[in-house]
Amino acid sequence: MTADFYSKLHPFEERPNKTLLVLAVPVLFSMIAEPLTGLVDTAFVAKIGTAPLASLGIGTMVFSSIFWVFGFLGIGTQTEVSHALGKGDLKRASSLCWLAVAISVVLGIILAVCVLPLLGYISAIMGAEGDVHSLAVEYMKYRLLGAPAILITLSCFGSLRGYQDMRTPLYVAVGMNLINVLLDWGLVFGHGPFPELGVAGAALASSLSQWIGAFWVVFVVKRKYGFDTGFSLSDAKRLFSIGGDMFVRTGGVCFFLLLCTRFATKAGAESGAAHQAIRQFFVFLALFLDAFAISGQSLVGYFIGSANKLMARKVAMLVCQWSFGTGVLLSIAMYFGQEPVSWLLVPQEAAAVFAPAWLAVTFLQPINALSFATDGIHLGTGDFHYLRNAMLIAVGVSSAMLLAVDYYKPEHMLLWIWIIAGVWTSLRALLGMIRIWPGIGQGPLSIS
Repeated sequence: MTADFYSKLHPFEERPNKTLLVLAVPVLFSMIAEPLTGLVDTAFVAKIGTAPLASLGIGTMVFSSIFWVFGFLGIGTQTEVSHALGKGDLKRASSLCWLAVAISVVLGIILAVCVLPLLGYISAIMGAEGDVHSLAVEYMKYRLLGAPAILITLSCFGSLRGYQDMRTPLYVAVGMNLINVLLDWGLVFGHGPFPELGVAGAALASSLSQWIGAFWVVFVVKRKYGFDTGFSLSDAKRLFSIGGDMFVRTGGVCFFLLLCTRFATKAGAESGAAHQAIRQFFVFLALFLDAFAISGQSLVGYFIGSANKLMARKVAMLVCQWSFGTGVLLSIAMYFGQEPVSWLLVPQEAAAVFAPAWLAVTFLQPINALSFATDGIHLGTGDFHYLRNAMLIAVGVSSAMLLAVDYYKPEHMLLWIWIIAGVWTSLRALLGMIRIWPGIGQGPLSIS
């Protein structure tokens, strides 16, 4: 954006619904690109045997968890850039982008150096033995080559979304993942000039495509928004403070979801299989709901930066309305899609356990949508401490309920687990909503 942007109304003020959708749709497709590529990776590696496929599962789970911890680079940068943009401080917005890139390079190198000697232990902790163990170590070793690139891309995507540029991350994500698929085809099987590397080829393909994507997105940020290294130590401290809050919050999410999986697995093989199918679908639906949350984060951040609290509250209302409506549509789709999903993803012997839990998740979606919406709104205001504390409350209450259910072991254990997951997401939605309406505490959107 240029200085001319500030001489007129923000597009949201004139066409709020259209502006939100124009931002949200590219976000949705950019987020879908990666899981689709993951399916292609799985399909390629599945052709070379069960041991490589099992090692791929271990490697992708480990790296997804590791890089989830560094999500603050994208989230924090997006909020801080949007605030600077709202204030009309283009110089600071640009410097924040390059601060995030610098931090990403340093953390990426430290991560690769520190984790490399531990790969054998990590693989063993994940239960790998024999060929699966050695292949998992090999896979993770090649994936580490792309660690700095992943963090750079993450921070640049946050910068671009802070500028309300949602299309560039889409183009880069799709291009990067198409390159990954092509490299998979060559490096896994050894086609053309490429050697046959098996599961290591899948890892190398990912790392190479991530570096291509990183250079691509850095070039775009520099060309569109300039190159300013005038960031300060206080800016860096702010990002790491955000990182601390988000680390605790993310840890709470991981703990609760792992607890759900543990108790579902303890309830029997059928319960564990049905839970895995529902959980995978639940994560996929989150992509739809996160599109509005990420777009709302940028818009709220912009209006908070420009000291226009009333317009920020209007964004919050609209994001909640669109998210809730999307949640209703997802509930309808899930209700009528139960049998096809069961046939596709659930073993026949687990179908009876799957059905009632699936219905619980089906009717949960509108509330789940509000939990995502309010997360995005509060990320946009920079209310990271509140989000951390709200998550800890939701996790604490819901985990206690899970422990009680595990102790009493009622019938339909999986149904009870997903009902409690509904309590978890309902608490998040409730705590998120009351921070805005009526505005408890010292909320940035409270009307004083």
